[in-house]
Amino acid sequence: MIDVKFLRENPEIVKENIRKKFQDVKLPLVDEVIEYDEKSRTAQGEADQLRAERKKLSKEIGKLMGQAKKDPSKMALVDEVKAKVNQMAERLEELDAIKKEADEIVLKDMMVIPNIIDPSVPIGPDDTHNVEIQKYGEPVVPDFDIPYHTDIMDTFDGIDLDSAGRVSGNGFYYLMGDIARLHSAVLSYARDFMIGKGFNYHIPPFMIRSAVVSGVMSFAEMDAMMYKIEGEDLYLIGTSEHSMIGKFIDQIIPEEKLPQTLTSYSPCFRKEKGAHGIEERGVYRIHQFEKQEMIVVCKPEESMEWYDKLWSYTVEIFRSMDIPVRTLECCSGDLADLKVKSCDVEAWSPRQKKYFEVGSCSNLGDAQARRLKIRVNGADGKKYLAHTLNNTVVASPRMLIAFLENNLQADGSVKIPVVLRPYMGGMEVMMPKH
Repeated sequence: MIDVKFLRENPEIVKENIRKKFQDVKLPLVDEVIEYDEKSRTAQGEADQLRAERKKLSKEIGKLMGQAKKDPSKMALVDEVKAKVNQMAERLEELDAIKKEADEIVLKDMMVIPNIIDPSVPIGPDDTHNVEIQKYGEPVVPDFDIPYHTDIMDTFDGIDLDSAGRVSGNGFYYLMGDIARLHSAVLSYARDFMIGKGFNYHIPPFMIRSAVVSGVMSFAEMDAMMYKIEGEDLYLIGTSEHSMIGKFIDQIIPEEKLPQTLTSYSPCFRKEKGAHGIEERGVYRIHQFEKQEMIVVCKPEESMEWYDKLWSYTVEIFRSMDIPVRTLECCSGDLADLKVKSCDVEAWSPRQKKYFEVGSCSNLGDAQARRLKIRVNGADGKKYLAHTLNNTVVASPRMLIAFLENNLQADGSVKIPVVLRPYMGGMEVMMPKH
């Protein structure tokens, strides 16, 4: 969410940003915000003046009452002043109602007007216009066929989708044996990798209140992703970023305690609304998965430096597991409304002979901080809004797809990279059961 003062003073910049995001339907909202912001401020100004006058008159009534005790003829003047004060009270109620209605309209509109994107963001209507930045590692297509990822897992007796379907429906799974162990090993390695980078490890709440949900994401994202707990003001998290950023709601952080660098593990729950055809056989797009996340809360002038660090960590961890990756700059139309800049990390799929998304890094500027009132107490005593960033370390089981395809050998075994062997009991190769 941008600053209403910025919108008021720069309406054309805000409108041009809306056009760059191909959301022209939102253009009238800018003028509506300006109109109702003016109504609110006018009502506030008149109310402030009336309160000052009423305060003076209230003091005057006290003096007149004292005089009326000596001279009863002055009671008429007392009644006249009291009537004026009552009129003022009625007008104040009217003004408060006008301001409240105007503020509600302004807030509703501001919550859907997109954040100002960084000038470096490529312009395009959708993800087909995202721009490749760089490749890391040589994408290899072996001289043997790579089976579908669930077929690889089946050779290790590592997945049961049929039972999961009976228990929970499509979009769920059982992982078993060495595949389940591999899943946990990668998450443990990712945890220790981020701790080694100086990040503070957290296990956060897996449910959050609506005030946090509306603070960390757009309404469109919320509707497409979040599961609501019936009868409670609670939602299941779609990523631990939600509860980790929510940790700072209504907080004033001393500047010397920045940056806050955090890494968190959590299960994640997503409706995947609009994702036509949740893959019934596969585990690429699912309703429940586990993820290691990284989150940074920092000073505004440091956020772009942290943005580059965060996505580079994801590249580093995937390369350490012998998985080729590339980074892809998200274009304007592919950015969620709160994001200033974002890039995806994509892993190579030797089976599909193309890259697919395994992580996303985002700089949200001060948008989340403004919604959640996350402020910094500067060295000069002045308070300002923090910047927030988030990035995927690894998300499983999507990560398992990349891992299995890139480490599969011709005999059906799967090579375990050196970095994972301590988490797999020293195992160097996973041998299939059949």
